[in-house]
Amino acid sequence: MSNYDVIVIGAGPAGLLAAGRAAERGSKVLVLEKKEQPGRKLLITGKGRCNITNNAPIGDFITHVFPKGRFLRNAFSQFFSTEIIELLQKYGVEVILERGGRYFPAGNKAADVLKALLAWVKELKVEIRCDKRVEELLLENGKIIGLKVNGKEIKTTNIILATGGKSYPATGSTGDGYELAGKVGHKTENVRPALVPLETAGNTAQKLQGLNLKNVKAVVWSNGKKMGEAFGEMIFTHFGLSGPIILTLSRIVVDELQKKNKVEITVDLKPALDDQKLDNRLLRDLNEHGKKRLGNIFRNWLPSSMIPVFIETLGLDPDKECHQVSSQERKQIRVLLKNLRFSIVKNRSFKEAIITAGGIPTNEISPKTMESKLVKGLYFAGEIIDLDAETGGYNLQIAYSTGWLAGNSCMRASD
Repeated sequence: MSNYDVIVIGAGPAGLLAAGRAAERGSKVLVLEKKEQPGRKLLITGKGRCNITNNAPIGDFITHVFPKGRFLRNAFSQFFSTEIIELLQKYGVEVILERGGRYFPAGNKAADVLKALLAWVKELKVEIRCDKRVEELLLENGKIIGLKVNGKEIKTTNIILATGGKSYPATGSTGDGYELAGKVGHKTENVRPALVPLETAGNTAQKLQGLNLKNVKAVVWSNGKKMGEAFGEMIFTHFGLSGPIILTLSRIVVDELQKKNKVEITVDLKPALDDQKLDNRLLRDLNEHGKKRLGNIFRNWLPSSMIPVFIETLGLDPDKECHQVSSQERKQIRVLLKNLRFSIVKNRSFKEAIITAGGIPTNEISPKTMESKLVKGLYFAGEIIDLDAETGGYNLQIAYSTGWLAGNSCMRASD
């Protein structure tokens, strides 16, 4: 009889779901967490609110996951958004549905979600030990027989690696899992930041620092070729661009920057109007306010903090009367409103990345069990796997579902 039927490495959402499900099936479960408390990264998700999951059906959900969302179909079919919501509600967390199909705790506190998951695993008698760094996985004839932690060996026949990726390293995600998996023969695919802010050349973004734009369209260009677009909200920062649509597009940007391509993002400030309709609007406003200064009329078209930057970029005289604006100048205004261009210098680091792209390749993991195809008794869950998704609750659901399936698949010593 082993010391523990299942040992889970990492006490984030994937690890806790894995531990809880394994315990529900009668396993004696130990969770080892490197940091001094469990779930630290969960506490900062959704800016501390925790976007629990999304109400998209499985088929649609999978389209938001990269690079191979279909790998998750079996995991999602066994434990999905309905199941995590029911579990949280059982432990006192009511949820609210917001735009984009996003579920949040009604109390707007990620801590409520963590508290519920910890209450669940505690009730199931899962043992959690913090401040424990796993140094090595122990094998015999290609099978898990235990691990070494803080210099001591612990016996088990099942290990679930739920160590996270490399994003927000202060929370404990420092890539340890890749190293542990590598020592027993697993590859690690191109690990890189995802859902990450972007740095821009020049000082235009810096001049607009703090400005939040809604209902705009951003397009990524690589060596002049359109690579992707997103509609919604973005924000200017002291270094460049951030906000939901920029984070979504950052996956493309990071990959193109790695190829040393010239990457640009254009922002369409008036996506609801095509060129002709926008030109008609500009012409009408300029004619109606012919005696007004050009700088004043810009308030009809832009947030006030953008106006000086816009006029400077165009090289226009803000004191010029509207009726004096030439058709060429009007065209310049129209083009910039539809095509505010930023050259991307680089992405920000793992310290600011919401998640990690890359990881243990899915072709080395069974989609039916989350067990390693190389090592019997070794399972993977959560961000360590080469799967990442857009913002909107998708990434956390990947953690819950893969964690639950890994825990469900472990065989007890007596089985």
